[in-house]
Amino acid sequence: MSIVKVKSITTGEEYQFDQNKHAGSGAMKEVYFAPDRSYVVQIFKEKQDANSMERLKNIVGKYRDNIFNQEGADYWETVYCWPSDIVTVPNTNQTALIAPVYRKEFFFQFGSTNNDMLGIKGRDKEGKWFATAHHQQRFLDNRERGNWRNYLGLCIRIARAVRRMHAAGLAHSDLSYRNVLIDPLSGGASVIDIDGLVVPQRFPPDVIGTPDFIAPEVLRTLSLPITDKARALPCIETDRHALAVLIYMYLLYRHPLRGGKIHDPDPGKDEELHMGERALFIEHPSDRSNRPNLTDVRPTDLPFADVSKIPAKIAGPYLMELFNKAFIDGLHSPHLRPGADQWETALVKTVDLIQPCHNPNCAQKWYVFDNTTKPACPFCGTPYSGLLPILNLYSRNRASDPFKPENHRLMVYTDQYLYPWHVNRRVAPNEKLSAEQKKPVGYFVQHQSTWWFINQTLPALKDITNKCDIPPGSKVELVEGLQLLLSPEENGRLVQVQMVRGV
Repeated sequence: MSIVKVKSITTGEEYQFDQNKHAGSGAMKEVYFAPDRSYVVQIFKEKQDANSMERLKNIVGKYRDNIFNQEGADYWETVYCWPSDIVTVPNTNQTALIAPVYRKEFFFQFGSTNNDMLGIKGRDKEGKWFATAHHQQRFLDNRERGNWRNYLGLCIRIARAVRRMHAAGLAHSDLSYRNVLIDPLSGGASVIDIDGLVVPQRFPPDVIGTPDFIAPEVLRTLSLPITDKARALPCIETDRHALAVLIYMYLLYRHPLRGGKIHDPDPGKDEELHMGERALFIEHPSDRSNRPNLTDVRPTDLPFADVSKIPAKIAGPYLMELFNKAFIDGLHSPHLRPGADQWETALVKTVDLIQPCHNPNCAQKWYVFDNTTKPACPFCGTPYSGLLPILNLYSRNRASDPFKPENHRLMVYTDQYLYPWHVNRRVAPNEKLSAEQKKPVGYFVQHQSTWWFINQTLPALKDITNKCDIPPGSKVELVEGLQLLLSPEENGRLVQVQMVRGV
């Protein structure tokens, strides 16, 4: 009989799995679907010792409760594949976890090129398929590749998931494109393989990480005994390195440290030095010795392998600042690495800077608008044409205080929306948003070369420049220098309109 019954070691609840419905296999586990595919049973290949069992009990118990029984629980269901119970498989005495099935968007719908020559249709969307230009351009069906705005969205979700784990004192320990599922078609992301969580002084790491994502200090001290205090082990700071690498790769389709510099003729030693002790950012502004050697890169890695054509600054000022902090300041000084909350904030502000590309054939479809030079899509070179409003945001702490600039701006395009988090700086676009706060309060539209803001629900929108109210259901023309008070509340914002002309 193919149906196997298993029982929880903590609650006695019964589950089932179908031996004929193999869901996947990894280095540590074999995975099977429940008969109705409502969950999976992940069976460990090796016997779990007492410490591992204690860790698993905490992961399905109090660690899970601390996240999923708090505000935003529904959101966390979308960004984690978090196990919910521990069972024992009869006759074998193997330990297994009960975990949710991946949502349908995390399975390839079209697969690879040439009628799915790689046979990945129906398989889960492991992040490695999307992390390099070579993988995308050579292997993936164009319909699987998504667009750049959605990559920003999935990076936000990954940063948010990591931020919540770290806030709970937990480190993933093996954060990589193998342990994150992504969907560039919707902007979705889900962190998986959570059973190896690290808790300092309580649950040490089982692995050192995945190549490409192991922090330099871990590789540099790998030869030291694990009991040596100088030995660096996976922790929250190494997660921060891995998160920065993930974001860089998903937005720029290349690795931030894999350049052309050779440190040793022995490939193994060179790899250890290249990613460890002598790791160097490929876009380091003063040390250009690790720039990618374009004579060695694959044609399918271009133009993204060419940092002079697609530099990291195309991701905008907020992310560029953090890339420098992660891969220059913090590369060999872990305490200087940006936290997941900083990445989340920078990514959210970057979404406010993007514009749709005017080229319908542009593969990325969106880009960060940069008006310090002649604005154009950095991916396909198409210039922006026409007149574009930019809203510069100002805020104050008290109603009696003057408004001050926030270093935050919102780019306008047809059907761009204004949300409550733009109106009030105390409203953060995160997992705690109420249903009402997720609704737009107004939108922008261009009609016969004139730009308008349509106020849908703002009760106290004021045109400061012309000293008049803009009630819900009415509109205001966007012109150079126009000042709009979005809300009179203490943390309400004022915006000043700047008009930029393209070609």
